[in-house]
Amino acid sequence: AARLSVQASRLVELPYSSSDDDDGSLAGDTDLPTAEQDPGARCPVPPKPGIFSQCVRYLAFLWNLLFLLLGLLALAVGVWGLLAKGSLRGERLAPLGSDPMLLFVLVGLGASTVSLAGCLGALRSSPCLLRFFVGAVLAFAGLEVLGGLLLLAARRRLRDALRDALLLCLLRYHEEPDLRFLVDELQRSLQCCGLGSYRDWETNPYFNCSAPGVQACGVPASCCLHPGQNGTVANTQCAFGVLRLGDAAAGAVVHLGGCVAQLGAWL
Repeated sequence: AARLSVQASRLVELPYSSSDDDDGSLAGDTDLPTAEQDPGARCPVPPKPGIFSQCVRYLAFLWNLLFLLLGLLALAVGVWGLLAKGSLRGERLAPLGSDPMLLFVLVGLGASTVSLAGCLGALRSSPCLLRFFVGAVLAFAGLEVLGGLLLLAARRRLRDALRDALLLCLLRYHEEPDLRFLVDELQRSLQCCGLGSYRDWETNPYFNCSAPGVQACGVPASCCLHPGQNGTVANTQCAFGVLRLGDAAAGAVVHLGGCVAQLGAWL
């Protein structure tokens, strides 16, 4: 009995077990936030892009940078043309919608805006800019496809509208410098003259044979087979008096065929 009482007194005097402390410390450790236990669990490090992804990224940036510069160039040409002709002044706002320079402005704005979004999206890896860029490119592609289908479906109406537009260009050849430039470039590149033939220029009041000027019974120099003199200097008088000649003699000086058929075939 005395031995049992001694063992009971020893059990009473024993401190708390260290295992309880260990359990408490373990429990306290488990109460710590997950981020303190593993800092990379909540904010994982994004994987490093591969070489192919980097090449595609920088290729997209350079490609869009090229089109951005081209768009800004077209925009600058359009604005310069409008300012040079005074189309942006108050008294010239009415014919602004029919000004060919306005096409350069619109094309430059559209191309530069989309290309800038592509550049910034590729450089900063911005999903919003890249979505806008891809959507704009798909929209342009859809408009091109739709325009091609409309051209195929309305070939005859387009030919008539093209003829009317070229006839208006012939009549206003001396009045609008932009139209004169476009007509000359068209006749030089397609090697044609007039609408159906070179004699269509007789409808122009300056080239009509009853006109009092030196250009009477003539056609623009862009109709000539050899518009240059000695291969270097442009001869602006190479087509004077062509309408007084017959077709055989005129064929040795100017192109006899019209531009409507040539332009339709090119389109």
